[in-house]
This record gives sequence, structure tokens and C-alpha cells, in this order.
Amino acid sequence: MSRAERKRDHIKHALSTSTELRNLFDDIRLVHRALPDIGIGDIDLTPETGDLQLKSPVFINAMTGGGGLETEEINCLLARVAKKTGIAMAVGSQMAALKDEQEIASYAGVREENPDGIIFANLGSEVTVRQARQAIDMIGANAIQIHLNVIQELTMPEGDRDFTGALGRIEAIADAVDVPVIVKETGFGISAEAAAKLAGINITALDISGCGGTNFAAVENERRQRKLAFFQSWGVPTPAAIIEAKSVFERPIFASGGIRGSEDVLKSLLLGANACGLAGSFLRTAIEDGEEALIMEVVDLHDDLRLMMTALGAKTVPEIKKCPAILSGELHHYLTMRGFDASIYAKERKN
Repeated sequence: MSRAERKRDHIKHALSTSTELRNLFDDIRLVHRALPDIGIGDIDLTPETGDLQLKSPVFINAMTGGGGLETEEINCLLARVAKKTGIAMAVGSQMAALKDEQEIASYAGVREENPDGIIFANLGSEVTVRQARQAIDMIGANAIQIHLNVIQELTMPEGDRDFTGALGRIEAIADAVDVPVIVKETGFGISAEAAAKLAGINITALDISGCGGTNFAAVENERRQRKLAFFQSWGVPTPAAIIEAKSVFERPIFASGGIRGSEDVLKSLLLGANACGLAGSFLRTAIEDGEEALIMEVVDLHDDLRLMMTALGAKTVPEIKKCPAILSGELHHYLTMRGFDASIYAKERKN
């Protein structure tokens, strides 16, 4: 099977498979504020993302590319949505284009459609500095995601089996390229232990991408004769991964993985995320309902955030972190067993 065919398979299986894992956002209950003392006109959705300078706390996360005309059309549609709504966008892994120049068009069209937007390049942790620079130049990227996809590779019939030296390669890229580097998981979460290692190198942000959304073990198992079922329940849930990473990583943290809409975005921001990436839900809307429907989905998401922030008395995205919430159920148990005090979120915090 060619790389392009595999990319098209990923889209098909991502839409047809559904995760059996709860994302645990339902274990977070917001504490109502009866006297918020602000109006909706006071709300500012600009997040604090350092050198990345995002204008919205929501962005289109890495999905696709490298699958010929089909993925080129999807990427260009997503780029037009990003332009019209003012949000950032990441492309899928560009390794396909580094292996086959004919696939460059499936990525380059993103910059043509959105010449002034914030766009993230994307490659895996196996790549060299030279390849990272090629990916950045290919789309005039404002930043590059280096993704960690151990479980996907192990489940993939033709995937990698050796991940030695990944941290050193990421460090070399971060020290050499001229744009911010974001390290991103691919749906299995980043623990405090992994985040602590990444905190020791010169990266700009961390996308914890927890379990509960698109399950790439399930996607790859659809392509296997002998299923590796044990990997389909693997991973750190997204809310827990935010808290774990935030405990040791003081730079911007992005949340992704099973974020279903505005309420999950708000809860992610409350737990400590600086911005949230959505992929699977946006991809489904784009393919099933089209460009205008996805634009309205993003507009509605922004409107919903403004409404909820008004109800909570949070004028800015950073102020959401101060709002109290009750963490219960499986999420509370998970955090307790990992040594985190879930009760600190139950009271209004100073920072």
C-alpha cells in the first residue's frame, strides 16, 4: 500500500471508528456564579500563547495531507475556514511530501488559501533538522508540530518499532529552526513524567492530545488482520493530561483529544490549557456538511464561549483558570491515584 493510499484509509477509518473511551470532561461540573458583574461585550477571547500569537483559543488541529487530490481539497477547505474565522490551523504529517514531491500540493494549497494566517507544519519525532526546515518552508509555517505517535506506529502493520533518541532529535530541531516548536501527542496523552523531560528542552508549547477522541489504535487495527485490542483502551484522558503536564511544564499547553465542543473547550481552559485543538469533529463536519457549515460551527463555538465566560464572570481567557469547578468520578479517582489534589479546583483561585 502506498503512503497516499494509507492517508486516505486514515480518513475513512477515522470517520467510521468511534472511541469506546469516555473523555472524562463530563466529570467536571462548573460552579455557577450568580453575580458575574460583567456583560458579554466585556469578553476577550484572545489567549496567552506566547510567540505563537493565536487570536482564538480554538484552532484546527492536524488531520490530513499526502493523499493526493482528496486530501488537498480537504486541507484547502480547512484553510479557507481558518481564514474566514481567524483561527490557526495545523496540517497533517508532511512526511508524505518529503518522500514524494507530487504530494507537496496537498499541503502547499493551505498557504495559498490563507496567505496571512497562522499555520503549523507537522512531522514526526523521527525526522532530521533538514526535514523539519523543508516542512516549514513548504507551507511558510509560523510554527511546527513534532508529533509523538508511538501507539499508532506500533499498531500500524508497517509502522516504526524503534523510538530511541526521539527527545534528542526534538531538541536538535528546536535549537535549529527559526519558528516555535510544539510537541504534540496523537491521542494517547502526555503524562507528568514525559512533560518533565520535554520541559528541559527549548520547545515553545505542548499539545497533550489525550485519549477520548479519534483513536489511532482503532484506526490502524482496521488495517490489521490480527487486532491489537489492548492499545484501544490505552492512554491518559485529556483532562488528566492537562493537569499532569501543567504541573511540570510552565510554557503554553494546548488541549486536544475528544474535545466535542465549546463546553469541553471551556473546561480545558479552566484546568490550565492555553488553547484547544479540534480535529475529528471538524473533519466530520467538513466532509459531511461542507465549508459553510464548518464556518458556522466555529462561529457558534466562539459565541458559546462568550456566553459561558459571561456566566462565570471571566472577561478574558486567562481568567477562566480562576473559576471553580468540581471534579468527580473517574477523573477525580485518576488524579488522586496519580498524586494530584483535585480539591484545589473547587475554590476560586488567584492564578
